[in-house]
Amino acid sequence: MKQSLYPVIEPYQIHQLPVSDVHTIYVEESGNPNGKPVIVLHGGPGSRSNPMSRQFFDPTFYRIIQFDQRGCGKSTPFASLEENTTHHLVDDMEQIRRQLGIDQWLVMGGSWGTTLALHYAIKYPQQIIGLILRGVFLGRPSDNDWLFQEGSSYFYPELFKKFVEPITKEKRDAIIPAYYELLTSDDANVRENAARAWFEWESGITTLLPQPMEKWTGETVRQGIALATLECHYFVHNCFVEDDNYLLNRVHVLKDVPIHIVHGRYDVDCRPSGAWDLFQALPHAELIFADASGHSQAEPNILKELVRFAEHAKNYFV
Repeated sequence: MKQSLYPVIEPYQIHQLPVSDVHTIYVEESGNPNGKPVIVLHGGPGSRSNPMSRQFFDPTFYRIIQFDQRGCGKSTPFASLEENTTHHLVDDMEQIRRQLGIDQWLVMGGSWGTTLALHYAIKYPQQIIGLILRGVFLGRPSDNDWLFQEGSSYFYPELFKKFVEPITKEKRDAIIPAYYELLTSDDANVRENAARAWFEWESGITTLLPQPMEKWTGETVRQGIALATLECHYFVHNCFVEDDNYLLNRVHVLKDVPIHIVHGRYDVDCRPSGAWDLFQALPHAELIFADASGHSQAEPNILKELVRFAEHAKNYFV
């Protein structure tokens, strides 16, 4: 079975889809226009669609759909927090499905994309033909605290020291709310400096082996501002759910949905225990802990499993 990426492809169709009076969503389709539909959900919140994600799927078989979630990438308005919640994103996915004339689709998500995939699948299980999940993030307060308060900090103390520098010492017991103050400040310089610190913290811990930090110029600044602002917005509001264990308390409705999960064994961004907790709630799922892997979809052993999952999922459309 194929275990390497498919060749680079470009979208054959691009849409600017108005989903509310405020937001217009950038949607692109690639692969086979008459192929079996898969929607790919990016991380963040506040990241953007990644062209590499198309390469997990056979472009002769799949109709590959990607979109930039509200406020990020090529969607507009940029970094807007208005009408920007988990529930809005779930409804955007359903609007995309209807707009594109799709009955059922395969859903793939990475990191925050796994959170969104599970929220969507729980609300619309009849629309799902299968789930492919990479780097599970369950959106619980403990998951947020691990990443931004205490946990990941033990593995990268030198990067965490830089991350907390914008926060006064008396506010460091609640880093996410403290960052929210900075990222929603009236001062553009304060917002940008906070976004840079947040972006560099997250960017520095996603791979098993260190990668060169992107220079804080041009498109990286724009990406960093969207990522930091929207992530903090979602996490300070507990991903807009009242139940701290929202997903695990509801995933039983997916007991008949084929689910494939891959999680880096040494993922410091999203704890492997989250993937295990999900597997305990859905024991029919396939769970792979990828050795010698961090969080990124580009880790070789994660990449290999994602391609394998996508090949296997062809069987679900028969």
